[in-house]
Amino acid sequence: MSVVKSSMLMASGTILSRVLGFARAVITAAAIGVTTNAADAFGVANQLPNNVYAIIVGGVLNAVLVPQIVKARTHKDGGKGYIDRLLTFILSIFFIISVLATVGAPVLVALYTKGWSGPELALATAFAYWCLPQLFFYGLYSLLGEVLNAKSAFGPFMWAPVLNNIVALSGLVAFIVLFGADPTGSHAVATWTADKIALLAGTATAGVAAQAFILLFAWKRIGIRFNLNFKWRGFGLRPALKAASWSLGMVLVTQIGGLVQTIVASGTVVSRETNAGIAGVAAAGIAWLIFMLPHSVATVSIATAYFTKMAHHVNDGNIDKFKQDFIDGMRAILVISVFATFALMLLAYPISRVFVGEFPATVALGNVIIAMMIGLVPFSFTFMMQRAFFALEDTRSPFVFTVIQIGLYIPGAILLSVYIDPSWLVVGLSLLTSATIAIQAVVAYLFLTKKIGSFGGYGFGLATVKFLSAGSVSAVAGFGMIQALGGISVHSFVIDKVFTSVLSMGLIGFVMFAVYLVALRLLRASEIDTVLSGLKGIVRR
Repeated sequence: MSVVKSSMLMASGTILSRVLGFARAVITAAAIGVTTNAADAFGVANQLPNNVYAIIVGGVLNAVLVPQIVKARTHKDGGKGYIDRLLTFILSIFFIISVLATVGAPVLVALYTKGWSGPELALATAFAYWCLPQLFFYGLYSLLGEVLNAKSAFGPFMWAPVLNNIVALSGLVAFIVLFGADPTGSHAVATWTADKIALLAGTATAGVAAQAFILLFAWKRIGIRFNLNFKWRGFGLRPALKAASWSLGMVLVTQIGGLVQTIVASGTVVSRETNAGIAGVAAAGIAWLIFMLPHSVATVSIATAYFTKMAHHVNDGNIDKFKQDFIDGMRAILVISVFATFALMLLAYPISRVFVGEFPATVALGNVIIAMMIGLVPFSFTFMMQRAFFALEDTRSPFVFTVIQIGLYIPGAILLSVYIDPSWLVVGLSLLTSATIAIQAVVAYLFLTKKIGSFGGYGFGLATVKFLSAGSVSAVAGFGMIQALGGISVHSFVIDKVFTSVLSMGLIGFVMFAVYLVALRLLRASEIDTVLSGLKGIVRR
């Protein structure tokens, strides 16, 4: 399967998953609100397994599995013995950490919050006991999926989250039917009973478990077998562990930055007593969901497909092909990320209106989304460059440029917590994230060119100018549409009701996309033909 078809197959699964994820977030907002204390308690608890998981998956999986499995194919048994031992080792780590994290739920919740009352901490801890077992199932999902990716079976890994969202959505609907909706947080935190907590958080965990187990059928379909093998000594796991060590350090540093962000953002709960429209942990989570939509659909799908190819080129010693694949992937990512940046910044307020009802909360969430979207392009660049370094089996360089980014972010976040008004604190944190990621992207690019040489002659600079020019034209068209529909005000059509917001997003988004395509065509950007042909292929299939 070609890289384009592989990327589009993954993207199609991710699109459906993200649409369902968006619906899940909307229904969650209807059930427990966005700028409410219950929403922040669930937001912290449900994010904990993701934070712990990210430390392990970034340190042991992304940087290790694909290159090591590609190498293991040369073994006499096709790599089965090595893969069995490697997967058994990593799965054991996930199991142990999952048990320890669940037992330590009160400590983790206390660590990630600031200034919360006893009832709020108790509710978040109760949620965490149900949510933290997700860690093991996330690990199982990643293990099974990365092996499929290494064998160029990309589709199941990206389609499995669809099942996760379906299960979680079913739980949310049942929650609203049984206990009612509370989008404004009118019910006190103390009214949360054990059955309410179990239904909301338990179905979230059940969704992650279903997402993992469905991949076992994909393994069976392509003939992969896995046998637990605890004979780790003397079987060549040391190179894998050495590669993982730097990447583990990288993600640990990233999580320290995330910890600081969550602690600072959670402090806005105290100010919510006088201003219900203050964005907090839950609002930051929704903004991250919006931010990750184009990243997951485009960047992750494209980078995953090119990552396997680049790993093969490195194994064959062909750096020229490695460079070409890297630039092709970057250009494919950029053509989508640029449009998504302009479109989601302009549509931030109608998007927010879908989640919240009050105008102050709509504006608060919209501001966070705008600040977050500024960093999308450099974030996507950095992600692709990390995969390039991982294919080169260099995990030290990503550690260094991540330390630089977090080293700038942490003191900046502390200063913001001291000097910024609580109503703008999460917006400031999002802007700070965007700025430091941009610096990280520049440093990462300098590191990569120093390692493998210049990318001159590949046309990347000219392509970037074309995409930005087309994106700017589409943004002007989108802004004109917003003004024609009454602008952004309390009762304007664009954010008056959920229906009018959705209709406005459809109209404005369609116009912007059409203008973007026409502008790219006039600028003779070849990437648009590649993307369109891939989309046609997916539709035909």
